[in-house]
Amino acid sequence: MSGDSDCTRTTPSAGSPSDTEFTPARPKYVCSLSPDLVTKAREELQEKPEWRLRDVQALRDMVCKDYPSLGTCLDDAFLLRFLRARKFDYDRALQLLVNYHSCRRSWPEVFSNLRPSAIKPVLESGFVTVLPHHDPEGRHIVCIRPDRWSPSQYPITENIRAIYLTLEKLIQAEETQVNGIVILADYKGVSLSKASHFGPFVAKKVIGILQDGFPIRIKAVNIINEPRIFKGIFAIIKPFLKEKIANRFFLHGCDLNSLHQNIPPTILPEEYGGTAGKLDISAWNELLLASEEDFLHDFSQLVLPCESLPQEMLVSGDAEEKQCDDSLRGMKAQLYYCY
Repeated sequence: MSGDSDCTRTTPSAGSPSDTEFTPARPKYVCSLSPDLVTKAREELQEKPEWRLRDVQALRDMVCKDYPSLGTCLDDAFLLRFLRARKFDYDRALQLLVNYHSCRRSWPEVFSNLRPSAIKPVLESGFVTVLPHHDPEGRHIVCIRPDRWSPSQYPITENIRAIYLTLEKLIQAEETQVNGIVILADYKGVSLSKASHFGPFVAKKVIGILQDGFPIRIKAVNIINEPRIFKGIFAIIKPFLKEKIANRFFLHGCDLNSLHQNIPPTILPEEYGGTAGKLDISAWNELLLASEEDFLHDFSQLVLPCESLPQEMLVSGDAEEKQCDDSLRGMKAQLYYCY
């Protein structure tokens, strides 16, 4: 899966073995999009089916030329995620791919030993799950419930690991690459003690991954049951949000009718005024845990020692944390005030 051999290979001269003798054959890409989604991808993402593989090859060539030591997967299907996330802008897709690897290597607490079985306690708690039904736009609903997390049992980074693996699983589907996702976050019962774990350092890291380091389109973030303390939480988050993303946040409070204007009750569980039955986390947990071998294969070939990275990709977590210390003290005062 690693593309290093592709990036270092020279063009064969006359009489030399053929190109295919040096490189294992990649899986052949077969489009799984419906005709309607092909049309949607053309209109919204500037994806032209007749040029799709040419565009993928262009991105692959850029990776090999500019980042020969990146150690990334170069399969068509993998690179296509990044092109779609940046509407087939080669330069922006390349930067997203580099950021994807940089984020993974700069936060070892989150990305070391990252596999579904390692975050099983988080999955069993119900902190994050995916609702079984798509919304009218064909988007998955990722449901996050911070009240299910007990800080005494495991650190906040375990929750981030669970969210990341959930997104990795979802983005494997081409439908999700085109349609994007919707987040539903229920802040019922979030206390000051929990909120204090989400300081500027963690906020900057998480927002950086979701905005600039992961090939997924977040179309809406619906917040419900947010307590007064959420004003402080959002104050931490907002400085790191791009305006486009900030405008996709919808705060509903306890007003389920307001939520239903964004997500129809027919796909929501009873807990949120819907008609789709009780919220069941078991189906998603089973699906994610059954993907263990896939993640082991994919991630084992994406992670490389920091010594092999281009210098511009290296990020000092200590430096970032130090820069956030003063902000954290100020934000804590604001959290106490809101609480």
